Amino acid sequence: MNRLRKWLTPPAAVLLGMATVMSVQAASRAGEERPASITRQRSNFNADWRFQIGDAPGAKEAGYDDRAWQPVGLPHSFGIPYFQASQFYTGYGWYRKRLTVPAAWRGRRIALEFEGAFQDAEIFVNGTPVGRHRGGYTGFSVDITSAVRTGENSIAVRVNNLWDPTLAPRAGEHVFQGGIYRDVWLVTTDPVHVAWYGTRVTTPALSERSGTVAIDTEVRNDGGKAVTVSLRTDIHDQTGKIVATMNDRGRRLEAGALATLSQSSGPIMAPALWSPETPVFYKAVTTVLANGRPVDRYETPFGFRWFEWTADRGFFLNGKHRYLKGANVHQDQAGWGDAVSNRAMERDVQMMKDAGFDFIRGSHYPHDPHFAKATDQIGMLFWSEAPFWGIGGFGPDGSWMSSAYPVDPRYKAGFEESVKQQLGEMIRISRNHPSVIAWSMSNEPFFSAGEVMPEVRHFLKDLVALSHKLDPARPAAIGGAQRGEIDKLGDVAGYNGDGAALFPNPGIPNMVSEYGSTMLDRPGEFDPGWGDLPRTPGAAEGEGEYPWRLGWRSGEAVWAGFDHGSIVGRKFGSMGVVDYARLPKRSYYWYRQAYRGVAPPQWPVQGEPAALRLASNSAVIERADGTDDVHVVVTVLDAQGRALSNSPPVTLSIESGPGELPTGRTIRFAPDSDIPIRDGQAAITMRSWQSGKSILRARSPGLKDAILTIETIGGPAFVPGVTPIAPDRPYTEAKRTDAEFMFAPDASFGKDNPTGASSSGQGHSSRLVNDGDPGTSWMAAKGDDAPWVSISPEKILQFRKLEITFPQPGNYRFVAEVEDQNGQWVVVADQSATTETAQKRIIDVKRVVGSRLRMKIMAPAGAAAGVADIRIIGAM
Repeated sequence: MNRLRKWLTPPAAVLLGMATVMSVQAASRAGEERPASITRQRSNFNADWRFQIGDAPGAKEAGYDDRAWQPVGLPHSFGIPYFQASQFYTGYGWYRKRLTVPAAWRGRRIALEFEGAFQDAEIFVNGTPVGRHRGGYTGFSVDITSAVRTGENSIAVRVNNLWDPTLAPRAGEHVFQGGIYRDVWLVTTDPVHVAWYGTRVTTPALSERSGTVAIDTEVRNDGGKAVTVSLRTDIHDQTGKIVATMNDRGRRLEAGALATLSQSSGPIMAPALWSPETPVFYKAVTTVLANGRPVDRYETPFGFRWFEWTADRGFFLNGKHRYLKGANVHQDQAGWGDAVSNRAMERDVQMMKDAGFDFIRGSHYPHDPHFAKATDQIGMLFWSEAPFWGIGGFGPDGSWMSSAYPVDPRYKAGFEESVKQQLGEMIRISRNHPSVIAWSMSNEPFFSAGEVMPEVRHFLKDLVALSHKLDPARPAAIGGAQRGEIDKLGDVAGYNGDGAALFPNPGIPNMVSEYGSTMLDRPGEFDPGWGDLPRTPGAAEGEGEYPWRLGWRSGEAVWAGFDHGSIVGRKFGSMGVVDYARLPKRSYYWYRQAYRGVAPPQWPVQGEPAALRLASNSAVIERADGTDDVHVVVTVLDAQGRALSNSPPVTLSIESGPGELPTGRTIRFAPDSDIPIRDGQAAITMRSWQSGKSILRARSPGLKDAILTIETIGGPAFVPGVTPIAPDRPYTEAKRTDAEFMFAPDASFGKDNPTGASSSGQGHSSRLVNDGDPGTSWMAAKGDDAPWVSISPEKILQFRKLEITFPQPGNYRFVAEVEDQNGQWVVVADQSATTETAQKRIIDVKRVVGSRLRMKIMAPAGAAAGVADIRIIGAM
């Protein structure tokens, strides 16, 4: 039996669990009264910015004329409107906004809290630099007190998304659009206050019978005099009842100092436990007193729960075994790119929950803090990942297709510091979420130059140690651990792709962090796309519908939940069970039926189109502040109102009211375009910055129009003819010719990418066919009379040459095939009758654009079928 591996911290399983730290706002939507002396205010700062693409000398100055700039609201991305193109703008962008400071704020601290800006942000107030943050996926707070004045102030933010050899990630299969693409908040406090994300809640000695609460609170004294600081913390249950109160005797806090005050509760009997089925919250309400006067009030939602990752029995939540069934999720959506609203994140989490999943891997970077709040509230277990990220087929430095870890010694220290900084910020921001069950150090960092792999392994060990120091209550996982001998460097291994078949019972807690990778546009097939899961050693002898779910494995996550943008092409980004516009593919309905027992809908069929229908997830936008939106769906109908699969071009327009689409007031859906209508449906999200009714109309030649009304109920009133409407942002579809393929024609691909084989002999795994070492080889098992081996370069390539090394000289013969973009296997080289005996061969192949190579091998007499090394030469 494998030695049991639990994730426990003395004296027992210490659990962190809260939703996003919530400060009390000036006007609480819950209507809760605050003592008048407590001065913390937190207000949305997303509206009424002006934006200019490119650098703008002098734009930091208060008197700069920005009237010609584009009016925008946040979240905002350089790339809006964006629809899965592989190309995107890289460079600078400027944002400017006015801030009026009332005289009543004199003596308070004023800060701007950014939830994310990609990826290098410089902040100026009235021309004075007040802060800079490097790292595109984690939030930061900037104290602007010293630079503001009573009255009108100028806020300017200069952002760039230039690739930087010292800034993580250096590589990744996504898109990296710049901008202030997450929310910004304006926060004012007393000089003595809780620091940014300054609470840490744990629940030691937890069981079903009782639990205690321990809370560490960081308090700052930004005033000019020392004070005596004390805390009072009340624990509220889900009904609002106070179930515990903690006081301390106080301590002296010098001017300019930061102190951490610790409190512990007595036993709380029979606490309600958080789980995906029961996402129950408690709340720690901390009051800060300075010299006996209450000066700050800070709320920390959290949950009681404990978990274990084990090497031989899988995963346990609250003492009960649970096989994790989940999906990988990127953050971007159709039209808006990375700049999505909080409501859109909630819909994403809910869609995965509705499919029957209970787990989300946040691929492959720290997600918006509201995303983890949504996983908490909706009930989804969450794997949060740092942006140490690699991509196969990497080239020289200069883009996000570089070695994941620097080769040039000049960049190593800066890069390591960048990863550690963002890991620390991720943990600080999300450490109190009950849904978070692992911190992942990486995704596929083995896609680094071979000469630096020893440094990669050493660095991963450093990250694991740092994670343990910052949060001893959660495991440090290694995500994408199927190559590079890195899987046992952390507490949990996440194996991607063929890792499902390559690591049977590895002796450490583990899961398949990616499986599937089915490239299909909607509607797709009514099929789960299990990928390599059924090839798990031992699955053939297993029982039940899912025989690969063996005791030592903790779970599995499909690649992917949603289609996403990709620098390696739209097709490669289309592996979701839901498409980019958030319309389900048929595979989504397969999971929903298998996991929840919900029958699939009736599929639309070809017919005679007569009309259009418009529908939305809600008739109301509750907040006109960039945090809320509606998802609008257009459907083609016949004369009887039945949904059809016919997909004519459709134009959707906002005829009146405050609504805004990513393209402005109008968007056109067309078959076989970047803004598609498929299987009779298209969709987009709409947001609004004023209150009022928006009238939408969908048109298609020869069909009856559809009309939909959406009312925005929060925000300033929209006045027709007076309030400016959203400007047109036309989308230009990106086209690439053969001459524009990325990389030089002799670029090499395939190393360390997923492999497959008809069989593998003992000690001759298929992964040895592309490990870059001709001294190791894949060999078929004895008795395999039709041996083959395959490599998926994880890109859409134009195949041009193959460099093949066989285990020894001899008359090895083969047929090479490429899976083209239509899913058909095309013969690109037929060497079945060759008399060649050279051990290494370079062969020109038929130029086919495709995604996977398969070689059928015929061995010389007396030898086993095998290949020592394959290099794919081509262009992306």
